[in-house]
Amino acid sequence: MRAAGHSVRTRLRDRIAASDPGLLRLTAGLRTVGAIALTLAVLSLLGTDVPHLVAGAMAAMVATFAIREKQPGAQAVTLALGLPVALASVSLSAVLGERRVVGDAFFVVLIFCAVYGRRFGDRGTALGLIAFQVYFLSLFVGATVSALPGLYGAITVAFASSAVLRFAVVPATPAGVLVRLRLAFRARLAQLVSAQLDLLDAGEDDMDKALQAVREGTARLHETAMMIQGRLEEGTPDESAARLVQRRIADAEIAAERLGLLLLSARTAERADTLTLHLPGAPAPAVAVPAVPDESFATLRRDLRALHTLVLRAGDDSGTALAHVRNRLLGYRDEENLPPASAAVQDVFRGIGEAARAVLGLRIALDGPQDESDDSPATARSREELDAEEAALDGGAEEPAQEEQTGLRRPTTRAAVQVAVGSSLAIAGGELLSTQRWYWAVLTCWIVFINTSSTGEILVKGYRRLLGTVFGVVAGIALAGLVGQHTVTAFALVLVLIFAMFYTAPLSYTLMSFFVTAMLGLLYTLLHTYSYDVLVLRIEETAIGAVCGVVAAALVLPVQTDRRTNELLVTVLDRLAEVAEAAVGQLSGGPADDLLDKARDLDQALADLRAATQPLTHPVTPLRARRDTARYVVALLETCAYHARTLAATAELLPTHPSIAADPRLRGAAGRTVRNIRAIAARVADEHAGTKAETGPSIASLLGSDAGTPRYGRITDRVLRHLERLDEAVAGLARPLGVPVETPGR
Repeated sequence: MRAAGHSVRTRLRDRIAASDPGLLRLTAGLRTVGAIALTLAVLSLLGTDVPHLVAGAMAAMVATFAIREKQPGAQAVTLALGLPVALASVSLSAVLGERRVVGDAFFVVLIFCAVYGRRFGDRGTALGLIAFQVYFLSLFVGATVSALPGLYGAITVAFASSAVLRFAVVPATPAGVLVRLRLAFRARLAQLVSAQLDLLDAGEDDMDKALQAVREGTARLHETAMMIQGRLEEGTPDESAARLVQRRIADAEIAAERLGLLLLSARTAERADTLTLHLPGAPAPAVAVPAVPDESFATLRRDLRALHTLVLRAGDDSGTALAHVRNRLLGYRDEENLPPASAAVQDVFRGIGEAARAVLGLRIALDGPQDESDDSPATARSREELDAEEAALDGGAEEPAQEEQTGLRRPTTRAAVQVAVGSSLAIAGGELLSTQRWYWAVLTCWIVFINTSSTGEILVKGYRRLLGTVFGVVAGIALAGLVGQHTVTAFALVLVLIFAMFYTAPLSYTLMSFFVTAMLGLLYTLLHTYSYDVLVLRIEETAIGAVCGVVAAALVLPVQTDRRTNELLVTVLDRLAEVAEAAVGQLSGGPADDLLDKARDLDQALADLRAATQPLTHPVTPLRARRDTARYVVALLETCAYHARTLAATAELLPTHPSIAADPRLRGAAGRTVRNIRAIAARVADEHAGTKAETGPSIASLLGSDAGTPRYGRITDRVLRHLERLDEAVAGLARPLGVPVETPGR
């Protein structure tokens, strides 16, 4: 019974870890709700009236979510600086409240300064956010000069409560967050292996569904790897430890993605195209192998389940059964240990062996040395390879200094000017609707500019906020009717809605807006200002604010979506060329380079591009052909990034792996691929550029090789395969991007 209970707890922990990597959303929700609850409890004991309770609750929320630094010391400094900023903001709001024109003008200046402050990093962003939100809450509760002493007290209690929750009750150190992210990576890796097992067993009618699950699992694993990458510097004791974890995470991610491709190839009529794993909605290739064909597939099914167990119990040293499972899977890396099967199925067994090696490497990097008494010769060789790779890792090269943009070219300056103009329009339009609630329009205008860079992104965010607000008004009406004037019940529901708001914010902006608006309905009830007309006015003010934000973004220093995506696309292509050229150079015998960092720079650039194309790929966009083209291009780039990452990881094995040796012929053969990437980037940057992409013989033929290349010759067939797939994917980018393609000699 105890073992069963432990198993249930472990599964529940893994499920939570996978759904919320690092427990970042749960931590944010609990910390914010706890700060608000503590503030309300203290203020209630002091006999504070309801308006001051509301002000304290809102100040506690702002003081908690505004601070984004990772180190506790930096968080404490920002929180300490935030209190005087908040007190100054509420004071100015109260003093200027009766001077409408001067107050509105100051609000616009404050908004400009708050947005401009983002150029000073997390601290500047936090202090600007605190100044704006506290000014807003003073308008919400109708702050006056006579009420300032009570508001000072409420805000001070709110900041103190936020500090207690942040540093004592729900602390989150960089090292602790990184540990939870690693747990999430393991859980998501196990989920991906489980989805791959379903792909193996899927019938013809279920292949599309199973393939979609593998796509989603691959994307979620990559998302967690990127989150870990962003936390390594602060969460590890030194640079060498960070680089080792980075390397092992990359190995595991590449091995898992490759295993999915090999499985798909084993089930279908021909070798699966990598694009199939990255293009949403792409149909599964035709099934050529039944779900339960022969003994080799039964063995494959058993070993996939064993790999799943190995991933889930990566930190468990108990017993010898797990060691025997690991030994068997690692044995597939040796040719003589492969079960009799077709070439495609044997490739899957090799993929399982490589995935088991990646899990072993991850286990050693994260938890240190293990018991080696039950190791087989294959496992011992894998450990020796991993030890040699660790010894070969050195410090990363210094990153080149980024070119500093100045004046109105700087994104923070441009955004500050845009939001100031938009807020001025929102104040004017909002006051036409209501001289009391106009600030809702300003808040919406402010929010649609947060974390957006183009007119299209602002339009989509404004649409989502309006949609969430409409449904939130309906919920607010229902909740207000149920709660009535029961203050304790209303505040309890407010806490629930705030937790839901923070927990869902990274997942859906529409859902977050829904919970915010429903919560406001309850706050209006507590302030005795609730009415159906007030909530309808909330929708109208939100619509005005969204429109003003879009108008300002479109007319004042505009950044068109096409221009923004083209800039990011050029960055992705430049990063892709750097990774490909450096990896091929090292595989050709050139000097070692910092391939891991280059590969992660490529991943980050691709993530930025994926976010920027959301306006183009949004389901409601009327430009269907453009949407499909954007999705296809991003999927092709993800395919290129996968092959480039794999080449980079293989190149870093050169000093330690006996089956990989440098071959000078690679540099010349892969030169066409790099030239094509740069040609496409030049054409995207300048549509009048005369560059062209080239096609020609396969890379294998350029090397004087064919499909019979020995698996463990001077150049492994895996390197050739990834080079050819990268070359094909890059050539495929030319057509949707309008780059002419020519074949030399024709």
